[in-house]
Amino acid sequence: MIRTQSVSRSYGDNLVVDNVTLDIPARGVTSIIGPNGAGKSTLLSMVSRLLDMSAGTVTVDGMDVTRTPSDVLARRLSILRQDNHISARITVRDLVGFGRYPHSKGRLTVEDRAMIEKAIAYLDLDALSDRFLDELSGGQRQRTFVAMVLAQDTDYVLLDEPLNNLDMKHAMGMMKLMRQAASDLGKTVVLVLHDINFASWYSDYIVAMKAGRVAAQGPAGDMIRPEVLSDIYEMDIKVHEIGGQRISVYYG
Repeated sequence: MIRTQSVSRSYGDNLVVDNVTLDIPARGVTSIIGPNGAGKSTLLSMVSRLLDMSAGTVTVDGMDVTRTPSDVLARRLSILRQDNHISARITVRDLVGFGRYPHSKGRLTVEDRAMIEKAIAYLDLDALSDRFLDELSGGQRQRTFVAMVLAQDTDYVLLDEPLNNLDMKHAMGMMKLMRQAASDLGKTVVLVLHDINFASWYSDYIVAMKAGRVAAQGPAGDMIRPEVLSDIYEMDIKVHEIGGQRISVYYG
């Protein structure tokens, strides 16, 4: 379980995350949704120790993320940031291989290489594995970064807007993969998503943030309701059930 206790983050006088206490259940898929500026990415960055907290604590299976050695934490928790920029000219396989560093310390074993190839195959990157990153489209690069995170093979996988730059086919494939990783491999997947229908379709649990605070949380079926979503996004949102799944409609 990931537990945040009274977590806050300020930039000067601007309070971006405001006193968030939250339990994210172990195993399954949890999606964090909410409007722009709600504090979603900032919260995820503090959970993964990419960003210092102004106040509060975060624990992962009881380990305080601020006190746990980096190599120990990196074998339990991996994250894909929203902004990923690599200036070096490296191939897809080389980048995915970076995900094994917490295990290999740069000396890849047979097991490491097998995990790299498995992650490449998962993201449908076999045909691109020897291409350089600057030769790829935005969506292909995004899939490569996700493959790097999966190659790390951690119990907890945190993804900040993983559907960026992906077309419909690969966005659906990405969410199916995350669902499979949680259901078949027992991983805990936490996603920041803007598409509430992907959150509805593939999540077990949804956390909604607004103005730096948790506005609502609960099982996906309880969260995808007009009164909940309309309050969070401050717009009229209708919800229809299709094949047992709740779909939000907010056009018009």
